[in-house]
Amino acid sequence: TGSQLREIFDKINNLLSGKSVPSGGRTVSVTQHPQGLEFVYYKLAEKFVNQGEEEVASHRDAAFPIAVVASGIWELHPRVGDLFLAHLHKKCPYAVPFYPALKEGTSMEEYQRMLGYQVKDSKMEEQDHFLKRMSGLIRLYAAIIQLRWPYGNKQGSHPHGLNYGWRWLAQMLNMEPLADVTATLLFDFLEVCGNALMKQYQVQFWKMMVFIREDYFPRIEAITSSGQMGSLIRFKQFLEECLQQKEIPLPKGALQSSFWKS
Repeated sequence: TGSQLREIFDKINNLLSGKSVPSGGRTVSVTQHPQGLEFVYYKLAEKFVNQGEEEVASHRDAAFPIAVVASGIWELHPRVGDLFLAHLHKKCPYAVPFYPALKEGTSMEEYQRMLGYQVKDSKMEEQDHFLKRMSGLIRLYAAIIQLRWPYGNKQGSHPHGLNYGWRWLAQMLNMEPLADVTATLLFDFLEVCGNALMKQYQVQFWKMMVFIREDYFPRIEAITSSGQMGSLIRFKQFLEECLQQKEIPLPKGALQSSFWKS
């Protein structure tokens, strides 16, 4: 509920502001250690990213409540935002977006890790599990750039707003696509913040959508094997529907004003 989310937000904000906060049956404060605040910044940013690859990957709608808290904390404590991006880019280079190249002297295992795969005992995770985690991370990022904590003072601009989303999209389309990954992440990104981008960029946005359909989609199709068609078909249907209706629907699970009264 909205009231639960406010409680969570206030508790995190109080902790970062140096106040004493109850936790696990005792009271903690970042002032208890000279590096206390830096440590909490780092762990909190890491936790937000972990929620992307765990919670959001399993429950897509979870992106919005997590993102609105992360966005509000980022606004009040910019260090958390810097560290959030660092953790995010390490786990999901596609959020930069960046496709790491295999360099001489890099082991295959190390390279798989650079690409975002989890490698345990020299075994790489399954492709569908990998894509699910990357989707969760991109969805969380796409939700953060469009959401603001509704109880802030709203004087300044969003610390990492929609212009970063526009830039991400443009950079993605300037890169050669990767089978499976590109179609999956473009779909996730546009499904979550396409509506917000459409409202902000209007004509420019629709030009970009037409470019994706006419020019970029065929390039993804050309490198996609028959076993990887799922993400491609989903993305194609989404593109066709949006262009036909000249509308990108509000994402499922988006927080309406009524949510904050709950």
